[in-house]
Amino acid sequence: MKKGLLFTICLLLLFSLQACKKKEEQPPVPQTPGQLMPGQMPTGPVSPGQMPPGSTTPGPMPSGQAPPGMMPPGGSQQMVKPGTMPMGKTQVIIPASVKGKWEAAKIVFEDKVLKTKQEYTVKLNSDFAVPNSALKIHIGDFLPDFKMDGLTLTSSSTQPKNPALSIRVFENGKQIFPAPGRQWGWLFSKVPSIHPFEHPKYGITLKEGIKKG
Repeated sequence: MKKGLLFTICLLLLFSLQACKKKEEQPPVPQTPGQLMPGQMPTGPVSPGQMPPGSTTPGPMPSGQAPPGMMPPGGSQQMVKPGTMPMGKTQVIIPASVKGKWEAAKIVFEDKVLKTKQEYTVKLNSDFAVPNSALKIHIGDFLPDFKMDGLTLTSSSTQPKNPALSIRVFENGKQIFPAPGRQWGWLFSKVPSIHPFEHPKYGITLKEGIKKG
């Protein structure tokens, strides 16, 4: 009885050793170039099709464009606000189609203390002393379709698409508008919030231009 049991155990050990030997002798799975094992990341340059499924390879950025959050070498970024007037001495060019077609402008004068508004018609290229105040306004040119090209200010058309009036404001003989370094202050009827005349007591806005005849 004991001999039979011992013989059976020996057979089981022999079969187990042969199975382990066959498993160890199995050749490794051949790996084609560019193929990665699961969970393996490539080293060195990445070729098409080498990234594991679900991974992406960043493509080249367009010429002259840097990745998000990165400025190109030696590059700079400049923020430009819409409607920003240029610094320096500007030149107002009145096109032949506009010149002589407008003779005056209507402005609205506001007294913030008394909470009143008064409309005045003022001639172009003239001085206007605001009644019951220490303000004097020098009225310049009217541009029906204001356009800014560098330091040149002109009108794109004869239609009042973007009406603008150039002015200078003096209080007790001292210029208070525009700021130092600027030749003219501009009032825009459709966008009065762009570079407005700012004063603790008074407000001045452009209503419209008046054509000749």
